[in-house]
Amino acid sequence: MANSWRITALRDRHLALGSSLEDWNGMGTPWTYSSDLADQHEAIRTRAGLMDVSGLKKVHYVGPHAESLLDFATTRDMSKLYPGKSVYASMLDEDGKFVDDCIVYRTGPNAFMVVHGAGTGYEMLIRSAQGRQVAVLFDDDLHDLSLQGPLAVDFLAEHVPGIRDLPYFHHLQGKLFGRPVMISRTGYTGERGYEIFCKAADAPTIWDGILEHGKGMGIIPCAFIALDWLRVESSLLFFPYDNSQMYPFADQKAGDTLWELGLDFTVSPGKQDFRGASEHQRLQGKERFKIFGVLLDGQQAAEGGDTLWHEGHQVGVITCGMYSRLTDRSMAIARFEPGYAEQGVALEVRGSLQTNAISHTLPFDDPEKKKRTAKG
Repeated sequence: MANSWRITALRDRHLALGSSLEDWNGMGTPWTYSSDLADQHEAIRTRAGLMDVSGLKKVHYVGPHAESLLDFATTRDMSKLYPGKSVYASMLDEDGKFVDDCIVYRTGPNAFMVVHGAGTGYEMLIRSAQGRQVAVLFDDDLHDLSLQGPLAVDFLAEHVPGIRDLPYFHHLQGKLFGRPVMISRTGYTGERGYEIFCKAADAPTIWDGILEHGKGMGIIPCAFIALDWLRVESSLLFFPYDNSQMYPFADQKAGDTLWELGLDFTVSPGKQDFRGASEHQRLQGKERFKIFGVLLDGQQAAEGGDTLWHEGHQVGVITCGMYSRLTDRSMAIARFEPGYAEQGVALEVRGSLQTNAISHTLPFDDPEKKKRTAKG
């Protein structure tokens, strides 16, 4: 954890649960606990699990130029957001290549909060903000506790009035255990879930309160690696682990298009004026690879870097794999040569294991996304 310069207020809780707090994004993050990851995965898929995802970068942009700044920097139409509404967006460089994804929350007429992962979008926005009438605040006092799973809404409904009426990608201001919070109906699991933003001083009280009052529902603490298992099933990418920054092309600099990553849906209909837009459009149909799924024989999970072969020819590389005891399936996300990214291609997996497999459409779990968008 030598590179960590950001501190979670829940450090002592994570250490007590058996984590050594590995660095992610500059913050000591509980990648694992002493409990079984399979139990954590099962809790989120069947009940609910609580995670500390405060390592995400949380940045406020406030001022008359905030909307235009974010409108050019992201693929989404910021004018469509109103206070209480959020959107998932991509950020590109001038070459039309993906550099970050984020969720943009509109918190007021001239106020936004942007939550980034480990890409370079924040640094890009800081440069763009120079000379504009916009204040930028990197907010590490704000902690992000993610309560995910089918029982998350039932638990919160006992404590937060109106939570059942909160639509997907909307947020509200309220209180939880007497502490001020912003609760967002978002997450990174494919389940119906909520992110609870709170002050650092309040994070331990809220963390302890959820686990204490939710014990009867089977709510348990879940570590960061559980997200890898969930994201494979739900087709959620994690920069840079699915990108050419991790799996480079020979003689080409790092960078992938939205068409290759399957993120072209993040461009608002009709939007053409954003960074990298002309290159983004020009690169349509020129995909070097496609993100697609792999269904493996057996009960062993593949590892990132395992290769995929068809009739003696390498056709792809696995970026993340998992085995689910709930469905008895070994699944993976992979980067495929475009011609093989279709259902049912016979494959051989080589690397950490050797087995047969087939290419498979994504997502594996809840392909119509009915769980995360459910009402009531």
